[in-house]
Amino acid sequence: MDQKDLKLTKKLISSYKKRLEKEIFERSMKLRMPQNKFDEIIHNNNELINLKKALEQLEEESELYRKF
Repeated sequence: MDQKDLKLTKKLISSYKKRLEKEIFERSMKLRMPQNKFDEIIHNNNELINLKKALEQLEEESELYRKF
């Protein structure tokens, strides 16, 4: 994967992560959940955790490309 592919992949994953967080937020508001419960859901959501890990890995790969 070259630098251009890494940037595009990071952008797509970031966009999806933001949309997912927004959807969770909107549903929480509709259900009138307390803020701490919403925060807990965001923090413990497996899909969001995996997206964060993927973004971290892509960032590491990006840094490797920058060094060479």
